[in-house]
Amino acid sequence: MKSDNVKVGINKAPHRALLYATGVSKEGMKKPFIGIASSFSELVPGHVHMRELERFIEKGIHSGGGQSFIFGTPAVCDGIAMGHSGMKYSLPSRDLIADCVETVASAHQLDGLVLLTNCDKITPGMIMAALRLDIPCIVVTAGPMMDGHCKHKKLMFINGTFEAIGKYRIGEMTESELYESEENACPGAGSCQGLYTANTMACLTEIMGMSLPLCATAAAVSAKKRRIAFESGMRIVDMVKENLKPSNIITRESLRNAIIADLTLGGSTNSILHLLAIAHTAGVKITLEDFEELSHKVPQIIKLDPSSDLTMFDLDNAGGIPGVIRTIYNKIPEFSNTKGVSGLSTEEIANNSWVDNEVIRTLDNPITSNPGLAVLRGNLAPDGAVIKISGVDPSVKVFEGKAKVYTSEEDAMKAIETDEVRAGDVVVITYEGPKGGPGMKEMLAPTSLIVGKGLGKDVALITDGRFSGGTRGICVGHICPEAADGGIIGLIRNGDIIKIDLPARNITLDVSEDIIEQRRKEFIMPEPKERKGILAKYARSVKSASLGAVT
Repeated sequence: MKSDNVKVGINKAPHRALLYATGVSKEGMKKPFIGIASSFSELVPGHVHMRELERFIEKGIHSGGGQSFIFGTPAVCDGIAMGHSGMKYSLPSRDLIADCVETVASAHQLDGLVLLTNCDKITPGMIMAALRLDIPCIVVTAGPMMDGHCKHKKLMFINGTFEAIGKYRIGEMTESELYESEENACPGAGSCQGLYTANTMACLTEIMGMSLPLCATAAAVSAKKRRIAFESGMRIVDMVKENLKPSNIITRESLRNAIIADLTLGGSTNSILHLLAIAHTAGVKITLEDFEELSHKVPQIIKLDPSSDLTMFDLDNAGGIPGVIRTIYNKIPEFSNTKGVSGLSTEEIANNSWVDNEVIRTLDNPITSNPGLAVLRGNLAPDGAVIKISGVDPSVKVFEGKAKVYTSEEDAMKAIETDEVRAGDVVVITYEGPKGGPGMKEMLAPTSLIVGKGLGKDVALITDGRFSGGTRGICVGHICPEAADGGIIGLIRNGDIIKIDLPARNITLDVSEDIIEQRRKEFIMPEPKERKGILAKYARSVKSASLGAVT
């Protein structure tokens, strides 16, 4: 065992003494050392219930014949960090989490890990750490929260808060109704109810095979989630004995399975960043071209909040991710038969699962022939940009409008709130990319305000930043190259015509090459926004969003 490096031999007497000090028994010293990397935090709704799940994982490890050790990792709640400088820290925290898990597991020579995670950047960060370490690892995503309700109205985080603000601004909701809505939108522990980034990544983790079946959709407060936590603790001990490692599970085939599932689900655009980063860490060649290729072959068969009233509870009741696998296996040729931590193949899961095809549509009866996500290119985004097509009103195929340029999310928010932004405008938010932000802030506040004010079909928003999984509307993000890398998005001027053509997968700045070249000659790069701390270090080391914003 790897842990023999800290517990076997005469010369390891000091190490054993310190381990005894933690409470390890002589019998425990003989067992595999299993870490529980927990992102428990009282600051994050998706993580407040993890203390209980830690106990169930711990019981499972000890029942399976292992010795458990819990250690913590950082966690950022994107919703609380949204709309101010705190959001700059969200994406960088992904790599920080990977560093933390790698450091603790390597320093203490752990034999295996259970990765207890839930929210946006924590899940991919932990998977990246698992791949760096390449010791047996299993992921437990801590589950979605219950749906909110108020006076017989179903509420979710986005419609009950961000979009409610827009309704209040145009007089469709009173101040007391707004406060009542915010109190009931998030009724307890768990990741936000819809197919936002946290739940998208939980689903893709299960598709890749890094968590047990039904883990992604089992509710945070359910007995099912506790049982999965216990079973994951049991299973990791066997995985150590089998030497089943992340590199055996996360392959080109399983990553392309995740892309296919992402497209059928209509998941968060952030998943593209994270799957690219996971592939980079795994040493597997996955690029934007894989998303682009598959997006022409895969229809959307599920539509969840924020694009419908269905939530993760409905997906779970319809068969969860096993139901998705049953629906698409053998029907999309590119979807491969792979094996995950459970030891089951996708074929076995497909053959032994139940599905409600009212919620998870069949491929010959899709929500739309379009995929949930798409990659756009054009002179404005030669290295690619992404859009959540599932969040765009079906009546909008092509949008053309005049640019209104803002160099920060905050400036754009003021313009939207004060009605400076009107129907026919394209809001352009620059210098919010990985390097320029730095940190690539999410733009959920301005996009939700646009939708809340009834402009979801009449105003577009483009940015070199990114969007929350809860974003809907005509919103194009991850525009590459970003402004801070000399991208054309930094050369747009007020009044320029921008065209977004969804069927052609194109985004164009309708300005002549001569004018663009003249603007480039006159362009002066702004001073970096951050000169010290983690953000300055991140800006110096981060790569393009088209490469997953890896450092």
